[in-house]
Amino acid sequence: MHNVIVNAHARRVKKIVAAMEERFREHGVQYRIFPTRQAGDAETFARSLSEAGEREFIVTGGDGTLNEVISGLADPGVCTVGLVPAGTGNDFAASLQIPHGIRALDLILDRAPQPVDYIECGGRRSINIVGTGIDVEILRRCAGMRFGTNKGKYFRSLVATLAHYRGTKLLVTVNGETKEYFALIAAVCNGRQLGGGIPLCPVAKADDGRLELVVVDSPKRRRIPFELLRLMRGKLLERPITHHIPCSQATISSPDGPIFVQYDGEIGQAQTLDARLVSGKLKMYRG
Repeated sequence: MHNVIVNAHARRVKKIVAAMEERFREHGVQYRIFPTRQAGDAETFARSLSEAGEREFIVTGGDGTLNEVISGLADPGVCTVGLVPAGTGNDFAASLQIPHGIRALDLILDRAPQPVDYIECGGRRSINIVGTGIDVEILRRCAGMRFGTNKGKYFRSLVATLAHYRGTKLLVTVNGETKEYFALIAAVCNGRQLGGGIPLCPVAKADDGRLELVVVDSPKRRRIPFELLRLMRGKLLERPITHHIPCSQATISSPDGPIFVQYDGEIGQAQTLDARLVSGKLKMYRG
């Protein structure tokens, strides 16, 4: 039985779900659909279904819906998750080479699932990228905007953040060593990209049994747009302001108090971000 958890607010989701149902019927596959109505519903569905013994899940939505489902699973190690990308960014789908829309269902129906890694974050989980810094500030501003398209709000938030953001004082512990940074961004990566295609860590692989810590020193304010341009081109890891450290665990905090954190684009607040690799325990369908 496939339990299909659908972000009912995703783009073109009605057409995608209708096509999925037709494909299920053609293959004689049993399924149930659970549409979300508000934030948190996907996590609630995943938790209640997995606690009841369900093992097969399909996420129809974007990175946020996928994050909720992964976070809600009672035991990801016994579950299989398929992804039909239907969100705005679909960043983790790019890391697994999953095509958008209904074509992704062919992977689920025709291929065997493969083990992938995920990140435990002290009561929360992340499948793609978790971290803090300028990306979180952009998302926070974007969430506060009432009007406009998602891309339009993101662009306006980016411009406003560039005008005001200076950096964040952070304490980062990795591989037994603690350092203090004044950082533009600090992130632990299982996937390659965030923000709808921004290649923060192009070398990251979701099935290689390691995480990639990326900490970028905050440059002089006039240099921030130029460094972000390099980020957009996937060249930030080559810059001297970037610290790239492969690891299995990293801890990020601030001496100034709690930090805002993004978990696959979902914003939360924490005293400390403790990101720990869980290697190969989740099975997903991939390209």
